Amino acid sequence: MGVCCPFLRPWDRARDRFLINLPCLSDPVRRSSLLLKLALVALHLVFIGFLFVCDAEFIEKTKRDPWYMASYFLLFSATLVQYFVTSGSSPGYVIDAMRDVCETDALFRNVPTNSIQHASRQSGSVVVTVEGEPASGGRRTPTSWGKLVLDLYPPGTSLRNLTCGYCHVEQPPRAKHCHDCDRCVLQFDHHCVWLGTCVGQKNHCKFWWYICEETALCIWTLIMYIDYMSNVAKPWWKNAVITLLLVILVISLIFVLLLLIFHRWVFNIS
Repeated sequence: MGVCCPFLRPWDRARDRFLINLPCLSDPVRRSSLLLKLALVALHLVFIGFLFVCDAEFIEKTKRDPWYMASYFLLFSATLVQYFVTSGSSPGYVIDAMRDVCETDALFRNVPTNSIQHASRQSGSVVVTVEGEPASGGRRTPTSWGKLVLDLYPPGTSLRNLTCGYCHVEQPPRAKHCHDCDRCVLQFDHHCVWLGTCVGQKNHCKFWWYICEETALCIWTLIMYIDYMSNVAKPWWKNAVITLLLVILVISLIFVLLLLIFHRWVFNIS
């Protein structure tokens, strides 16, 4: 062990220096999220790449009907673009909404801009400065924010004063603290591990369009695979690979289709 240490230490220092320059790899949570995104993109490429490599008739059809594959690749590209747009968008955090309300209120009252700092499990408090007076997590949030929260309750419903035990902020209706993001999210739906972010008020529409495009892409790819299987006989290993890919494709289609139906229902009742 003593002989190996001098060789390992320079490598460890070089690795640490490399990770510092790439924040997305230094944080284990962000690193796992990045790997999941790369795996999802690779899975999309595998499905279409297999047809190009193993199906000669598919290539001939591409040359014969270029509009067909151009339409498919347009949907393919739009789906991946929508995925990255959705994963990079903010779901709408309560702390950001508080900051916007306080800044607007400060402009109308001609007072210095309020200062709101994000609370986490480590700090355990949120600092809100209104007219130069700091308020810690034990005190009430600004009056303008509290009034806005009360106005968000539908008429006829009971009013509840819910304060997050982690962020120490007053939560509007349907807001919830996400333990993965370590923040309270407006109209929290769920934390999507494939997106690496929450689905909330600000990105719910983007998420719905993404699963809509993903559903259409899965159906189109399934049709192409069924057409490929109905052609001439193939070696056993090709049949095994196609069967495996078809099982993954059908499971993915059922999953995204159920998501699409559920979130369409959520939009209707919202």
